[in-house]
Amino acid sequence: MSQYFALEYSGAPFILFGTPHLIALAIILAASLSFFYFQKIWGERQKKIIRWIFAVLIVINESALHVWSMYWGIWDIQTMLPLHMCSVIIWLSAYMLVTKNYAIYELVYFMGLGGAMQAVLTPADAAAYNFPHFRIIQTFIAHGMLISIAVYMTVIEGFRPTLQSFKRIFIWTNLYMVVIFFLNLAIGSNYLFVAHKPDFPTLLDMLAPWPWYILELEAVAFAIFFVLYLPFLIGDWKNRDKIKA
Repeated sequence: MSQYFALEYSGAPFILFGTPHLIALAIILAASLSFFYFQKIWGERQKKIIRWIFAVLIVINESALHVWSMYWGIWDIQTMLPLHMCSVIIWLSAYMLVTKNYAIYELVYFMGLGGAMQAVLTPADAAAYNFPHFRIIQTFIAHGMLISIAVYMTVIEGFRPTLQSFKRIFIWTNLYMVVIFFLNLAIGSNYLFVAHKPDFPTLLDMLAPWPWYILELEAVAFAIFFVLYLPFLIGDWKNRDKIKA
């Protein structure tokens, strides 16, 4: 059992879109799609219970990563502060689930879905491990829950992004990136990967060298946000046409 929590992993390497990876993706997809079934079944009591379960589980899961890192002596402010976008959203999503805060929902919807989907499709930061090691299971639970939470709040709780949400999140994300850029300079970190490309293989390797890939990331982020907002944009257009008719 200890080998599944070890820092140095000696098992079979992680294979992108191998059977374990596809099973994990299928579980996340099934969990998210199940909300369309429960949409008409759950009452307010069930919804509150589910929100609290999500909030508790995502906090426990993220806390477990910090405990594991501290145990092995690899926790430091350069890599483990909750400043990467998904880390920020994990803690904020727990608060949102309890309070039903709409402003945080906007962030969870755009950044949670956009960032977490990339993380489960290409889990590069945990790719040194393989199932059933704690590190990669924790990664998939964290990002899988971010996806499920965003879908849950949209489908079950009836929240939805607006055009103003799109604008606000894009602007605030850029302002946050500027702050993190200078923090990276101050403490020698690489949060948001704006100081340099990650040391492990990622989709960023397909982009231009630093700092030009940051501009390309702006375009990619805008495109992802637009795709996530598109279903609601189309729905608003259809409803507007029905009202006119």
